[in-house]
Amino acid sequence: MPELTIPPTLLDTRGRDEEGRGWLASLPDQIDRYAGEWDLRQTGVPMAGMGSLVVPVERADGVPAMLKLQPVDDETVGEAVGLRIWNGDGSVRLLDEDPATGALLLEALDASRDLLVLDDEEALDIVTGLLARLTSAPAPPGLRRLSDIAGQMLADVPAALPALADPDERALVAAGAAAVAELVGESGDRLLHWDLHYQNVLAPLPGSGREAWLAIDPKPLAGDVGFDLLPALSNRWEEMVATGDPAKAALRRFDRMTDGLGLDRDRAAGWTLGRVLQDALWNVEDGFDRIDPERRIIGQAILDHRHG
Repeated sequence: MPELTIPPTLLDTRGRDEEGRGWLASLPDQIDRYAGEWDLRQTGVPMAGMGSLVVPVERADGVPAMLKLQPVDDETVGEAVGLRIWNGDGSVRLLDEDPATGALLLEALDASRDLLVLDDEEALDIVTGLLARLTSAPAPPGLRRLSDIAGQMLADVPAALPALADPDERALVAAGAAAVAELVGESGDRLLHWDLHYQNVLAPLPGSGREAWLAIDPKPLAGDVGFDLLPALSNRWEEMVATGDPAKAALRRFDRMTDGLGLDRDRAAGWTLGRVLQDALWNVEDGFDRIDPERRIIGQAILDHRHG
């Protein structure tokens, strides 16, 4: 395999502590290992996701594939589980895996074509349709559960609130916590993707015979479908701001998705506030005293809509 240059994005996300730097240092050996074990030939320059390295490869039988390397953690441990259950129906196909290291061999897709190439309404309908199919499957035993995540969020709120500088943002976080507290006892059992947005849906390779659009990069957990809406609500944020009313644009998307999925709107609003709460807690954990502006606008719009 050619000498590896680790993309700056991955250096930034995984190189913040000794454990992450150790994992980054192991990547050349991992590539060499799986090239041998899975009989792969590198065919392109490695790409980085937020926390993984993806290497274009070709199998010995000539089939193009992607070698995805990532540490085993709470977010990545369920990826292969979800992909096996979906089995390529609306999602990228899993070709092989090593559970011990988190390495995955995936079907190759066209990384240059995601849903951002389409107009917004068509892209949103595709995301909604994929989400309906993916979440139609019940989550398997042993997968992370939204009830556990929600419980931990509620436990973290008292310490996080004083860290936020803006009283309106503190009120939004408190409202998100109240919504989660209402719903945590009925947190659902569907197999969630958890990160389905326009850039996590790719076209297949030409001539592959696959359907037009496929979901990638899931972070599966068991829960309520309403918890899966937020990632798609803020795509193309600049265009939403350009409308002059991004809150209204976000609500339009929320209504279109809940209609398409047949969700109870109030319940979906509550779990969407839960996602805003989760992101706010992550902001505080990372040392910030403000909520991400996109999430703040969407969260406030959903809250006002729910109580309007």
